[in-house]
Amino acid sequence: MKYRREIDGLRSIAVLPVIFFHAGVSVFSGGYVGVDIFFVISGYLITTIIIAEKGAGTFTIANFYERRARRILPALFFVILACLPFAWQWMTPIQLKEFSNSVVAVSLFSSNILFWRESGYFAPAAELKPLLHTWSLAVEEQYYLFFPLYILATWRFGKNFVFISLLIVGGASLLLSQYGAENAPSANFYLLPTRLWELLVGSLIAIYLLGKNSEGSEMSLKANLSGQLLSALGLVLILYSVFAFDSETPFPSFYALIPIVGTGLIILYASGSTLVGKLLSNRVPVGIGLISYSAYLWHQPLFAFARLRSLHEPGHWLMASLGFLSLILAYLSWKYVEKPYRDKRRYNRKQIFRLAAFASLASICIGLAGYMSKGFPSRAFANGSTYADAEFDYRIRVNRGLSEACDGDSLLPADCRTSDEPEILVWGDSYAMHLVDGILASNSAAKIIQMTKPVCGPMLGLAPVSKEYPESWAEGCISFNKSVADWISENSSLRFAVLSSPFEHYLMDSWRIRDADGVKPPDASIVYQHLTATLDFLISQGIEPVVFAPPPTNGEDIGTCLVKASVLGYDLNNCKIRVSDYPEEYKLALRFLEQIDQKYHVIWFDEFSCEEGACLASLDDAFLYRDKGHFSYEGSAIIGEKMDFYRLIVTEVPVRSTHR
Repeated sequence: MKYRREIDGLRSIAVLPVIFFHAGVSVFSGGYVGVDIFFVISGYLITTIIIAEKGAGTFTIANFYERRARRILPALFFVILACLPFAWQWMTPIQLKEFSNSVVAVSLFSSNILFWRESGYFAPAAELKPLLHTWSLAVEEQYYLFFPLYILATWRFGKNFVFISLLIVGGASLLLSQYGAENAPSANFYLLPTRLWELLVGSLIAIYLLGKNSEGSEMSLKANLSGQLLSALGLVLILYSVFAFDSETPFPSFYALIPIVGTGLIILYASGSTLVGKLLSNRVPVGIGLISYSAYLWHQPLFAFARLRSLHEPGHWLMASLGFLSLILAYLSWKYVEKPYRDKRRYNRKQIFRLAAFASLASICIGLAGYMSKGFPSRAFANGSTYADAEFDYRIRVNRGLSEACDGDSLLPADCRTSDEPEILVWGDSYAMHLVDGILASNSAAKIIQMTKPVCGPMLGLAPVSKEYPESWAEGCISFNKSVADWISENSSLRFAVLSSPFEHYLMDSWRIRDADGVKPPDASIVYQHLTATLDFLISQGIEPVVFAPPPTNGEDIGTCLVKASVLGYDLNNCKIRVSDYPEEYKLALRFLEQIDQKYHVIWFDEFSCEEGACLASLDDAFLYRDKGHFSYEGSAIIGEKMDFYRLIVTEVPVRSTHR
């Protein structure tokens, strides 16, 4: 196979945006498409090598997997080894347990499946996973399991048969990704069936170029006008994706055609004679491309551990320094880890397979030890206490109110009421759930029924819609709230209703809303109409509605900040929320609730928790928050008792806010 410098240069265009994206550089909002560029390159190179060796009569499955093992495993296991002491020192038991599980999954090339089941790629918690980026390696390895076997089985039917069959499979995969983007976004992002077409684009290009004779191949790469224009168009398409896409772009989907086609055009038409080919063949992008695999491996652990070590989001200079450090480490691991193990004179096939088996087995054993021990809770942290004694994971567990059963899967679980004749209805999403302990702390005899569904605000006929919560989910939310209203109409014991939601996801431009007329952009007037109609419905039923505003937030994970401060020996007051740090979406929700406050009973938290421009995140060593906006169980109880939630709910005279 003829070496093409521009392909290594293209690798730099793939890896740098990924690094910038994970560093939080907002202008690279679509930097994650670098992974898709890698997929196309991998498909192209692997197919070219397989076909070339098959034509020469030298291809064997053993040779193929030996080459993959030499290329992928040494640096991968070296980076995992480097992560272990930092994970031990800085992770809480649940974090270490999850990390250990990921070590096992990486060793079995199934981390994409693990991370799909754990969380979304763009979720805040994902930033704290040092091995999150290995999902793409798992996708490629799964591809390598069947692709060479397919080529071996079908090549005898001719190049055209293989090309057409792969084209059909790739087309089906693309259509599946478009469907998955709307209906199963997390699975769509992580799993091979919806990523397969990206790899097959590279494979199809390799087969297409193979069909040219030597003269034709040279002609296809010649610096003629079409080659110049098409290779330039390819670069433009990639750059557009990097800077125009963001976490709300349905991906992969038809949108992914933009960077994929761009990459394909560069592979097809960029040569040393085209402007794009010359740019990519420059020693700087080629040099970065050569170390791109190691750079990809190093950057995410560096960023994740920096975030684990910092109370707040690390500053731009620190992240930039870590990005540069990832390139330095990449060069060192490329020179002293990658290159030696690729040298067949130093390590023969048997040695490589033995080392791969040993490293895999050792990683699996280490991972299982961490997972089975539940993250070694007997470890001590800064003040000498053990994690088991501190119970951090327990203290910031998800606050579902009366029971985990109160998640909207069914309307009336037995565990979601404190009386058969409830007087107080708690209605809304997770921001209603976290109020329940506060109500009971202020009056343990309160007769409560909890009707809650995550993300589903307490508004009749209206639901939020996003990539993660598609229209089908929104229909379920609307149906759930209708069932609540039907139950209210049939029960006469209720006297008060507590409604709560952050409301921001009904108002932000990055979301949509679904009502009787279908899906539409967010409109505060529509949300106002639905919420006031819901409140008026409650009043018509003889029920006094009370709306709880969302607690103050700075948009960061406050619960995690409190845990880090405890682990690292910092003052918990370092996690206080500055009013000046209120996110725009939170201020948007406050302005919306100010309108509601003019006519209805709204309860605000700022009078209790905020003074001199800062709001409490802890009180007497108790964690008030479990994440960026929800109260912990202990926090809800403390705030509910001190504010006397029960009194505020049953007081018929609205208490107006002075927070403005």
